[in-house]
Amino acid sequence: MLTPHDTPEPATGTATGAESPHPAEVPPGGDPLARERAHLAASRAALRAMREDVESLDLTDVTANWVNAAVLNAQIEERIKSLADLSHTPLFFGRLDYVREVSAGEEGTAPDGPYRAERFYIGRRHVHDPAGDPMVIDWRAPVSQPFYQASRTNPLDVALRRRFGYTGGDITAYEDEDLTASGDGAEATSRLLQQEIERPRVGPMRDIVATIQPEQDEIVRSGLSGTVCVQGGPGTGKTAVGLHRVAYLLYAHRERLARTGTLVIGPNDSFLRYIEQVLPALGELTVHQATVDSLVAHVPVTGADRAPTAIVKGDARMAEVLRRALRSHVGRPTESLVVVRGSRRWRVPADEITTLIEELLARDIRYGAAREALPQRIAHAVLIRMEQAGEAPDDRVQNAVARDRAVKALVKEVWPPVDPAKLVLRLLGDADFLRTHSADLLTDEERTALLWPKPYRGVKSARWSAADAVLIDEARDLVERTPSLGHVVLDEAQDLSPMQYRAVGRRCSTGSATVLGDLAQGTTAWATPAWPEALHHLGKPDAHVEELTAGFRVPREVIAYASRLLPAIAPGLAEVRSVRESPGSLRLVRAGEGALLPGLVEACHAALTHEGSTGLIVPDPLVEAARAALAEAGLSALAPGEETRADARLTLVPASLAKGLEYDYVVLGEPASVVEAEPTRGAGLRRLYVGLTRAVSGLTVVHERELPEELGADTH
Repeated sequence: MLTPHDTPEPATGTATGAESPHPAEVPPGGDPLARERAHLAASRAALRAMREDVESLDLTDVTANWVNAAVLNAQIEERIKSLADLSHTPLFFGRLDYVREVSAGEEGTAPDGPYRAERFYIGRRHVHDPAGDPMVIDWRAPVSQPFYQASRTNPLDVALRRRFGYTGGDITAYEDEDLTASGDGAEATSRLLQQEIERPRVGPMRDIVATIQPEQDEIVRSGLSGTVCVQGGPGTGKTAVGLHRVAYLLYAHRERLARTGTLVIGPNDSFLRYIEQVLPALGELTVHQATVDSLVAHVPVTGADRAPTAIVKGDARMAEVLRRALRSHVGRPTESLVVVRGSRRWRVPADEITTLIEELLARDIRYGAAREALPQRIAHAVLIRMEQAGEAPDDRVQNAVARDRAVKALVKEVWPPVDPAKLVLRLLGDADFLRTHSADLLTDEERTALLWPKPYRGVKSARWSAADAVLIDEARDLVERTPSLGHVVLDEAQDLSPMQYRAVGRRCSTGSATVLGDLAQGTTAWATPAWPEALHHLGKPDAHVEELTAGFRVPREVIAYASRLLPAIAPGLAEVRSVRESPGSLRLVRAGEGALLPGLVEACHAALTHEGSTGLIVPDPLVEAARAALAEAGLSALAPGEETRADARLTLVPASLAKGLEYDYVVLGEPASVVEAEPTRGAGLRRLYVGLTRAVSGLTVVHERELPEELGADTH
């Protein structure tokens, strides 16, 4: 039973009479809303006190040296930031009331019987009073989990769940759910939860900590040791689940992740700007964000590949081509090595050194590590000869032999240093070199696609593409191991090539990952066909795959229309089932000949009469014309990723950058042109699917040309 309260009326439910943990801080009487507001004020005061306690710490005589002092000061500053009270963000959003039976004589037994009420406020961070008693429980704590998981069929000992409604940072309503009520087992819909989901989106992405659903919560709280892959259609909250999973893991495994680090990888900078405030709002300030391109930015990217070339460069077979090309630099000595120590000369035959080289190659360790090990192997062979001659050399002698001029010269000759960028430069510019090391791996046609029309003279003069940078990153890892992080979140993963997956996998080779994506939204020519294949390239073949099919963002009418494309773009994928009905949320407008731009402007004007943000999504070639038409009509538009404000709510979005973004109202222009802007029809239909599913409250499709046949007849 859900009982809403928009005015301070007495709450219903078995636990509403339970004593507050801080009864002195709330006014007595029967005004529950006033009591909750008082608890909020007291909690904010306690949070300020916690922050002031940290700010007042005197570290003058605590540390032994300036290095320790600098580290400790940085930690203190980070703690102070994490205790910031964001006035526009609710400090707590829910409450759990338990009524449990206590044993006879137990301290705290209620005077009217053997029951005791326990109450917990659930919020974004932990807050305690001066005595150390909790006033707000962190949403990630085990005691908070029933807020997300409890139901009437499985109440988890919860008698009453209360949700709060806020305007700004002030409580304006609450809603009670009696989990002890009998009934047919059907779960009621929370009006406040629905309102929170539908709240207008102005500004960057916000957290969903107040609206996490049971199936989302299970993913969020899954353990650190395993990798999780989340397949989720539009509006299922997969991005939010990934970000909240990071926040949860940092709470549950903070010491370990503080050492190893965490990283969120997004598809582009616009997307990262959009999500960048979610984790700080949850009190997490140490998570780094990056794109795959920025991770592999070892050379400036100034060129672009045609789709066939990019597909070959992104193929996993290129890893073996690079490995062969690198190992081809290893030679074999033709003469014995002579090391002079004092008056003695020690000779190591060429065939013995060849055996040492073959052993290192057989171990398949990284090129640089093997190159560093070879001098020590040679020195050890010399020491054996010294011992056989009656000498007693120690480790210092072995190190001295390894640094001997003759040994260093031999190692440079047979195992020379290799620059990864120069290796890739040669592969893409030297047809013979490429043919030699791609034999039985690539076809002649694929080799032709890889080769530059005219070889560049050097690394600095080359016009590197994004795919080239990934190849260089692979080559760098073959030379020297890429450092691994404790946990990586990879969003919009369906668009990565196998080589890009390998680049990400290197950065969590000893850690775990959360992989987020939707196969139906793959818009690159090398998009992921299936998650098992992608996880294999990531180096996490045993990852657990979860599918989210309940939609919370996109209205039912809109997602049903977009799902008409699924048989053509992802025939095996389940259609998203939206929990939100919004009659009239979809409009199809046929513009007259030459009237597309005026139709788009008119639709934007109509969308802006509603509260919230508006996104105008158009085919990339139409962006500048649309911007000019908006300006002529007196409308200025933000670029994707720029923060919307009350006085700037319209964003002009090229269709190629719409992925991952969301707006209250979306105007989408000329679907047929969106499809045709991509190299293949399949990629174009997936791009259109993305654009059609960016709306939270309403979608208007304006078209002058016929709609793609996959959308079916125009029935609206």
